[in-house]
Amino acid sequence: MINEESKYKGNIAFFYRNSWYHRKKELLENGKTKYGRLGGFKTPEEAEESYFKCLAEYEEQLRNCINPVIDKDILFKDHLLFWFENIFSSRAESTTKMITSYTIFYLIIPNLPYEIKTRLVTTDYINETLDKINKIGKTTANKSRETLNLFFKDAILDNVLTINPVDSSKHYERGKTKIIILKKDEIKVLLESTYRENWYLEILLALFCGLRKGEIMGLKFSDFNLEKQTVKINRQLALEYEMEKEKYKVKSRVLIERDPKTENSFRTLRIPKIIVEELLKRKEVIERNKSLLKDDYIDNDYISCQKNGKPHSTAALNSYIKKVCIRKGLPEISVHGLRHIYATILIEQGVALPKISALLGHSSIHTTFDIYCDIISAREKITAFINNKFAVDEGE
Repeated sequence: MINEESKYKGNIAFFYRNSWYHRKKELLENGKTKYGRLGGFKTPEEAEESYFKCLAEYEEQLRNCINPVIDKDILFKDHLLFWFENIFSSRAESTTKMITSYTIFYLIIPNLPYEIKTRLVTTDYINETLDKINKIGKTTANKSRETLNLFFKDAILDNVLTINPVDSSKHYERGKTKIIILKKDEIKVLLESTYRENWYLEILLALFCGLRKGEIMGLKFSDFNLEKQTVKINRQLALEYEMEKEKYKVKSRVLIERDPKTENSFRTLRIPKIIVEELLKRKEVIERNKSLLKDDYIDNDYISCQKNGKPHSTAALNSYIKKVCIRKGLPEISVHGLRHIYATILIEQGVALPKISALLGHSSIHTTFDIYCDIISAREKITAFINNKFAVDEGE
């Protein structure tokens, strides 16, 4: 079923279980955002209309929840702290919150030229701040400018000022992602070295499906259709951080299930036969562990887990791959490095950039181009190990 469904695949509306759906966000009483989906629509147009209605309702909830009366004479520094604690933190995921808190507490505030009221901040003041921050690292000014832009947009909504001084400020390039691509012989060494090890299936999923680490950790046996040889990416496992109030420091970490990184990260991929074979082997291992541990086994249906069913730590897979690379004299790579190799394989197979972006679950084609533009025509060809097609339409 390609026509109508494939036309909308990757957009706002998507086809699932005989009806059209869209993603939705809901603001909970505790200030956190709940992500889900809403379906039952007969056409993609109905789903898209509902999506924008739900989005407007969510934004109205935010405005009603975070509409404090802010003193127009508030100092910029105090306003930043207030914004982070009371406005931004109520809508941000924990990882984003952690990065933003570091940006504010350790980059922006220490480098403010002098104290000033928010309504008096100018583009020159922003430029002076960012120039100081730019000396700290390759991405610091870019990230700080991004944070300040969000802050001033909210300040305008709160009627503290009417113009965003960041709009005309100096732009800073984001630090380029360092991409290490293993050669064909090196990939062969990696696969031969891990073939009989516990992490072989996870390595295959990163290398031949381009999955992120959190997506691999969140995969369940129920996500696979072995008859069609497909896998649905519906979730990721990620750390939930609890921050110490008014500090960037992490108070606690808990591993939780959440939606994939972007809306486009919900996707269905075709899997090579070798992954099907290894998945069946993994199923046998897990069934044996269940039989041995009985009630002590924690069954969440994860394909990647410890002997007792609990998920692995977020660092375990990368740590294993690094050890193998060191032992075999290979360039050190991570799970994300395997994902880069997958993208490179697609590029060198002549797959169009929009298709690569969809397979990787990037938020937009611009993200894909930004990361891989330097290697699109500059790498050796890799033609082994992989089936000809990876992605399928929902209706197939």
